[in-house]
Amino acid sequence: MVTAELAACLPVLVLLLGFALSVVSVVGARVGVADTAREAARAAARGEAPSTNDGIHVEVADDATNTYVTATATRSMHLLASWLPSLRITEHATAVLEPTG
Repeated sequence: MVTAELAACLPVLVLLLGFALSVVSVVGARVGVADTAREAARAAARGEAPSTNDGIHVEVADDATNTYVTATATRSMHLLASWLPSLRITEHATAVLEPTG
């Protein structure tokens, strides 16, 4: 009896494990993308060239008092298997342009 119940529940447990691993993978990738965007924004605010990683876009915007640098980092990733649809992870970071001199 226990064998039949285990055989019925095992596919569900494997799917739940795969889902949990996918969530952990996406959260880890999101932290990495946020860190990349933050590094690019800080580098651009200091007047340095941001890293040349693919998926980084830097723009400068002015308002009445400050000049802001916004960096956007984007990464595509697959969940567990390459045949599954990919996810696009995008993070933004903003820094105030530092004065020169």
